[in-house]
Amino acid sequence: MNRRDFLTTGLAGGVALTAGLSPQRADAKMPGRFRLNYAPHFGMFRNLAGDDLVDQIDFMAGQGFRSLQDNVLRDQPKQWRQQVRAEMDRRGMTMGAFIATADFGRPTFTSGRKHLQSQVLFDVQKSLAVARQMDARWMIVVPGKIDDRLPAKQQTAHAVELLKRCADLCERDNRVMILEPLNRADMFLRSTSQARRICRAVDSPACKLLFDVADQPTSSGRLISNIEECWDEIAYFQVGDNPGRKEPGTGQIDFCSVFRHIASKRFDGLLGMEHGNSRSGEQGEQRVIDAYVAHEMA
Repeated sequence: MNRRDFLTTGLAGGVALTAGLSPQRADAKMPGRFRLNYAPHFGMFRNLAGDDLVDQIDFMAGQGFRSLQDNVLRDQPKQWRQQVRAEMDRRGMTMGAFIATADFGRPTFTSGRKHLQSQVLFDVQKSLAVARQMDARWMIVVPGKIDDRLPAKQQTAHAVELLKRCADLCERDNRVMILEPLNRADMFLRSTSQARRICRAVDSPACKLLFDVADQPTSSGRLISNIEECWDEIAYFQVGDNPGRKEPGTGQIDFCSVFRHIASKRFDGLLGMEHGNSRSGEQGEQRVIDAYVAHEMA
């Protein structure tokens, strides 16, 4: 996930919830439509569902989606979150991951600097309060940039130490940090294998790996091999095809094999639909839904 994705995926920020409910709302869910627990985001179906966020939640539930992801949940107004939580509870939906702390310009975890560590701990504590309000279990952590002043081993030691402190806070609250590697040379965490090693060093059920399928090799053999290598540390998936980061079927990833493998492992976590729509308008949004149905049934 790049910085733009962090800032734009939560499209709900400028859209107001309204008290009235659209007469076109479907009251019946489609239970059992999906084997896996996919989590779309606000704005993904705004042409089919309308701008009203209550209607968007209702539409997602009506299509068989059991969860919702909002990256910028922590920054939304408290009243906004209360209304969203009420509607999600009514529809039996789960709130997916949101960003707890992410810095693209500073070595927040690697430098050992006290003021940066204090900022991270503040972010995590603030995020835990939001997680309690929204009954959200997973919180995304991007451990900042590398610190060119320090040896790699010392940077890793600083990062592990701070993650252990964050994990202690999360454990008390029964929440889980999910570490997101970013494929950028200036970032500390850059691969799933490195994230797996960090999780094992932290050694806490509250520090796990976010596995982003779109950032992996596109060949199904290598991708599934990477999933297997990291399986014991994976708590959350993000989905998007590659290249293009659109819905399954628009790139080179064999999602039929990937979804089948994840389902065979009895994975009961979420798969965030961390991608755009390949086509605009209602037809493009229906195409997204159809893509998930088709790739699960194949």
